[in-house]
Amino acid sequence: MSDTIFGKIAAGEVDADVVYQDDDCVAFRDLNPQAPTHILVVPRKPIRTLNDVTEGDAELVGKLFLAAAKVARQEGIAERGYRTIINCNAEAGQTVFHLHVHVIGGRPLRWPPG
Repeated sequence: MSDTIFGKIAAGEVDADVVYQDDDCVAFRDLNPQAPTHILVVPRKPIRTLNDVTEGDAELVGKLFLAAAKVARQEGIAERGYRTIINCNAEAGQTVFHLHVHVIGGRPLRWPPG
């Protein structure tokens, strides 16, 4: 699957607090949450960064966002509001090189964050 921790979680090789999963993706609670709700949605297919997404991955990326919306509803933050974030490469804050969507909410979120 992948040599990253997220790939291992998606493959079921490493335990995580999984809140949603289907054939294409897995969503689990972030170990270093930045808000009361902070969930990561990762594809089961290993894709390093957003830059590595191909046209053939378009459906999969759409499914990541559908899963993010499902998770937000499931967690009770959809109506109040939440943020989705994809960091791309180290200067943007990506620390695990397996594409993932952050779903963050449960409190008012400022922009810029901080």
